[in-house]
Amino acid sequence: MYFEHLFLDTFVFLCAAVLSVPIARRLGLSSVLGYLAAGIIIGPAVLGLVGSEGEDVMHFAEFGVVMMLFLVGLELEPQLLWKLRKPILGTGGLQVLVSTIIIGAISLVLFSWPWQLALAVGLTLALSSTAIVLQSLQERNLMKSEGGKSSFAVLLFQDIAVIPILAALPLLALHETTQESAKKADYGEISQLEQWINSLSGGTRSILVLLAIVAIILAGRFVLRHCLRIIAKTGLRETFTMFALLLVIGIALLMNLLGVSPALGAFVAGVVLATSEYRHELETDIEPFKGILLSIFFIAVGAGIDFGLIAEQPLLILGLVIALMVVKALILWVLGKVSRLSTDQNFIFTFGLCQAGEFAFVLVAFGLANGVFEEEIGQLITVVVALTMAATPLVMKFEEAVLRPRFGCRESDDSDQEADEIHEESPVILAGFGRFGNYVGRFLRSQGVEVTVVEHDSDHVDFLRRIGIKAYYGDASRHDLLHAAGAHKAKLLIITFRNADAVDQLVKTARKHFPDLKIMARANDRSHLYRLMLEDVPAQHEHSHSAIALTEMALGELGHDSNSVRRAAEKFLKHDHEISEKLAVVKKEHDESTYLSHVRESVRNLEELMKEDEPVRD
Repeated sequence: MYFEHLFLDTFVFLCAAVLSVPIARRLGLSSVLGYLAAGIIIGPAVLGLVGSEGEDVMHFAEFGVVMMLFLVGLELEPQLLWKLRKPILGTGGLQVLVSTIIIGAISLVLFSWPWQLALAVGLTLALSSTAIVLQSLQERNLMKSEGGKSSFAVLLFQDIAVIPILAALPLLALHETTQESAKKADYGEISQLEQWINSLSGGTRSILVLLAIVAIILAGRFVLRHCLRIIAKTGLRETFTMFALLLVIGIALLMNLLGVSPALGAFVAGVVLATSEYRHELETDIEPFKGILLSIFFIAVGAGIDFGLIAEQPLLILGLVIALMVVKALILWVLGKVSRLSTDQNFIFTFGLCQAGEFAFVLVAFGLANGVFEEEIGQLITVVVALTMAATPLVMKFEEAVLRPRFGCRESDDSDQEADEIHEESPVILAGFGRFGNYVGRFLRSQGVEVTVVEHDSDHVDFLRRIGIKAYYGDASRHDLLHAAGAHKAKLLIITFRNADAVDQLVKTARKHFPDLKIMARANDRSHLYRLMLEDVPAQHEHSHSAIALTEMALGELGHDSNSVRRAAEKFLKHDHEISEKLAVVKKEHDESTYLSHVRESVRNLEELMKEDEPVRD
């Protein structure tokens, strides 16, 4: 019967995961928010498809967080981790310390709780959600930004801090609790080894944890690489996958046995193996399992929200959720300023970490078992934590769409003086200097054309300045910034943003305020290319020329004459552009069926046209 419930819950969770992401994407929401919403819908509050038995799936899904930390560790070589020691210990340590003190003090004043309970609440709520924050940063390609790096450093310190927090919680107990209830495993009595470990003092257990971490490091350096080499020689992909899972599960079991965060051990193992030649193979094998388990974890968080308790005390819980996120946001904002993060990066840092985290569930359960929390307070904290986690994707979306474009983008202090010197001469404004825009800018400058570069990524602007390229930080879709960049005198605006909506917005702004300014743009896909063509904006599909260049190389390898291939490539691009102009009108004025019919006809016509001048072989 137990396995029937487990399989049924797993089936429901997987169905919810498969259906929620496409819907969330269609609505322009993150996958995390889609998973959380799906959990609420299938949970007891709405459809009731999963109930209390879903806790077993939750325990299973929590392993996704462990896998995520292992993969994060694989991306960080020890040298890079050493470079991050200051933000990890400095910013991370301050965040946990200050948040604990302030949240604990507020709890002490508002609820008149004993100082032990207030301190325990502060320690529990000071932590943020590693799973939600890293997933959201990765989806937005912000992990390598300064805000993303600072967020990761704080999250890493928090994961490490779980160890001493777990050791300290029993010291804050306010009432006795039966030792047997604290020493039960999820599926029966605990083993003699676990009983022995639980009987040790906090200091002795800390020494055991340190020895376990040292053992993981030594095994990674001197044992695991040889094991991976032997397994790789077998040529059996499934054996390598099984060993990768065995490695992560084994480390998780070891750390869980010691009563600390399994994610920490997995992270250490990942860092140790980051320099291994098998790193990419491990990433490939673990990634699918991580994605599945994390999605189930997020759904389980949504399903676990106690809406009955919310209905009983709606104003109290809503007030606590808002108060917690505001207090943590203020603390993070100040720490970001102390760390000298730019305004836009500080927005990412602040709004990303202002929630409570999944480790709060662990700490509450541990606190209940050890007499630190009473049942009523534990349930209240659990609901508040779950709601802050559920609100995080919405908060980050608000920061990305509203706050950062309006308040985060500002030019550096010296931009006005330099811009005055360039405004009189630069005929071209280049909006965006990323992977696409840097080719445009460098080629123009190689031909003696002066270019004013406006880039919305402050970190990239700093990098460009260090290598001698003049660039200005700001949101080019603001007409005042365009005017400062010389749009009223420039001949040409070239837009190379990756985001199609951002391109369209800038086209609209430039057309409205600078009607004489010629505009050219990067098209992100075929539909975007059609929109730009209909707006009479000369556009270039971002992949067309690079794809044709690669095809030219392929034909050369197959023995085709290089001059003939070059002529054929130019002919193909010319006619493809002409066809696109016609299809843009068809797509606007006719239904999908008519459009697809014209596409098929255009493909046939282009192939027949190209056959008239086939390249010859050498």
